[in-house]
Amino acid sequence: MLRTAFARRGVAALATTAIAALAITGCSSSGSTGTTGDDEKVTIEYGVWDQKQEVAMTAIADAFTAEHPNVTIKIVTTPYKEYFTKLQTSVSGGSAPDVFWMNGPNFQLYASNGVLAPLGDAVEAADYPQGLVDLYTFEGDLYGAPKDFDTIALWYNTELFDAAGVEYPSAGWTWDDLKDAAAQLTDPAKGQWGIAAAQAGQENYYNSIAQAGGEVINADGTETGYGTPEALAGIELWTDLIAEGSSPTAQQMTDTSAQDFFLSGKVAMFQNGSWAAGAYAGNADIADKVNVAPLAAGVAGNQSVIHGLANVVNAKSEHLDVATEFATFASGEQAADIMAESGTVIPAFNGKQQAWVDALPQYDLQVYIDALETAVPYPVSKNTAAWTSIEGEILSQVWAGSVTPKDGLADLAEQMQAALDAE
Repeated sequence: MLRTAFARRGVAALATTAIAALAITGCSSSGSTGTTGDDEKVTIEYGVWDQKQEVAMTAIADAFTAEHPNVTIKIVTTPYKEYFTKLQTSVSGGSAPDVFWMNGPNFQLYASNGVLAPLGDAVEAADYPQGLVDLYTFEGDLYGAPKDFDTIALWYNTELFDAAGVEYPSAGWTWDDLKDAAAQLTDPAKGQWGIAAAQAGQENYYNSIAQAGGEVINADGTETGYGTPEALAGIELWTDLIAEGSSPTAQQMTDTSAQDFFLSGKVAMFQNGSWAAGAYAGNADIADKVNVAPLAAGVAGNQSVIHGLANVVNAKSEHLDVATEFATFASGEQAADIMAESGTVIPAFNGKQQAWVDALPQYDLQVYIDALETAVPYPVSKNTAAWTSIEGEILSQVWAGSVTPKDGLADLAEQMQAALDAE
C-alpha cells in the first residue's frame, strides 16, 4: 500500500501541550510481571504500529525468547493514526510499553522529558548509519537503537522516456539535467508532465535544500536554516518547475495526488522513498514501466534525507535491563536478517541491506543504499510539530504562487525561529 509521508514514517504532530503531559513521572509498564532474575518469568510489552511488519516482529521476538526462555514478548500493535495519541496517554498513566517504536519528529519530545532510557554502551553506534545515530541522539546520549531506514531516490517512467527520446536519469545528473528532461517530457496536449514537484519535505525540498548547501535546521535543533540563500535555492528548484509548466500545479496536485499522477503515467519522474519499491512492484499498471535512479545533484551534491525508526526503552520499565536487551536485540544483526528477508523495510544494521536489494532485482534499488554515503538526518527539534505546522502553512502559499519563495521563506524563518526559541 502506498502511503503519504506523514502516515508512512510517522511524521506527525504532537500538540505543544504534550510536553507537560510527558513530563509526568512514575510511569511503569502494566504488562510487566516478576523480576529480571534468570529463573523468574518476565513479560515485556513491545509497542509497534505497522501490521505488515507483525510477522517479522513476531519472528524477532521468538528469536529473543529462544535465548531467554523466562521472557515473554507481548507485541502490541496500534494503527499509526492512533499510535502517538495512545502512547502519550499511556506514558502519562504509567502503562506505556517497555519497548516501543519511535520516529525522528517525535523523538526529542520524549527524550527531553525523561520518558526514554539512554542506551549507553548497549548499542554499538558504528553498526548503524551515522545519520540515524545522530537522529536518535539527544544531548550527547543515544536513546534509540536504529531499526530500519529509508532514503530518497528518483523514480522514472521508462515508457515515457523512450517515447520522448530522452536518456534515462543516471548517476551524475544535475539539477539542470533534471529540469531539461522534465521540459522535454512535458506535453500539454497529452496532459503529461515531466515531473511532480509536490510540496513534500521528506521526498523533495528537504533533499534539495541540502543539495544546495543549506539546512532546514542546525544540528542541535535550535536554529532555522530557512533564512539562507541555500534554502531559497532548494525551494525554488520545485517552484520553478511548476512555473515553467514542467509539473502539475499545486492545485492540480491537491485535486489529484502527485503519486497518482505518476501511477497513471501522466508524470514521468517522481521522487519517492525506499518504501515505494514494493508498492510499485505490486502495481500491475506500472510495475514493468518504472525504474529508479539517484537524486540529481545541486551545487553541494545529491544528498538524500535519511529517516528511520528506532527501538526505544521506557525509562520507567519495571524490567529495564531486559527491556534494554530486547530493544538492542530487535535492532541487532539477527533481527536485521529477519527484517531483510521479509522485504518490508531496509534494516538499519550495516551490511544487512543486500537481501532487500535482491528481493526486487528488476529495479536499481542499490541507489537507496548508496545514498547513505552522503545522507543528512531528517530535520527535528525538541518539539518538531511546533514548527512543521508553520512550515506547511507558509509553504503551501509559496507552492500556490500567492507568496514568492523569497518572502515566504523570510516569514517562515522568523516564525520557525520564534517556535524554536520557545522550546
